[in-house]
Amino acid sequence: MNQEKITKSSNGYLWIVILIALIAFGIYGIIQFESPWFIIPIALGILIIPGFFLINPNTSMVLLLFGKYIGTVKDNGFFWANPFYTKKSISLRASNFDSERVKVNDKLGNPIMISTILVWRVKDTFKAAFDVDNFESFVRVQSDAAVRKLASLYPYDNFEDDDKVEEITLRASVNEVSDALEVELSERLAMAGIEVLEARIGYLAYAQEIANAMLKRQQATAIIAARHKIVEGAVSMVEMALDRLSKRKIIELDEERKAAMVSNLMVVLCSDKDTTPIINTGTLNH
Repeated sequence: MNQEKITKSSNGYLWIVILIALIAFGIYGIIQFESPWFIIPIALGILIIPGFFLINPNTSMVLLLFGKYIGTVKDNGFFWANPFYTKKSISLRASNFDSERVKVNDKLGNPIMISTILVWRVKDTFKAAFDVDNFESFVRVQSDAAVRKLASLYPYDNFEDDDKVEEITLRASVNEVSDALEVELSERLAMAGIEVLEARIGYLAYAQEIANAMLKRQQATAIIAARHKIVEGAVSMVEMALDRLSKRKIIELDEERKAAMVSNLMVVLCSDKDTTPIINTGTLNH
């Protein structure tokens, strides 16, 4: 037997009646007839007692007879089985596991801190009970190994100055990374009869030794991107201004005056501070 087998057990309440009847009959016989043979029903009643067991909702009971797997009872209620059976209770409830934050290197070699949140439950009680030593400890260790492997497959984030831009990153591609983590954990935990209900990254950040440097890099990238947009918009506005002045023939400007006008407009539009205009009351040349 190397797979789960669902079995049934006798109704516990019926055996309670049998137990009471045996003990009552034995006591009655000893008192009424004063015969030692009536100890036998009492002994049988006492022997019956270890066979009783209770199964709560979303709980199972694995039954063994001298090391041999008999089956698993998944029905809820009060039952009785062979008193020589060894009984092991295994919960079928969904469990939540939040791993510790571990330091690993991402695909680019940057040290990061990462943890995972896993929702799991036992699907195959035979594998959980006999294929691994301790299935709860197995879940913890394999979750740690899976998140370490996942972090090494993807970069933390992309930067505009990188030579190669990755399509999937740990920070931006939350759904894709969670799906990959769930597949990885499902493959690792299948041998323990564990079903993965949900897996996702619980915590993600650069390690402390490079966090400040990466923050400055992100800020610099944001400033450069903003400046790029400002310059692009300023060039369009200057071009529009020169084009409209030319079409409406408001003023004729030679190349030198156009260059001066472009320079002044670019300074005004691209400056990160308010500019102070100087009013020329003379001619354009003075």
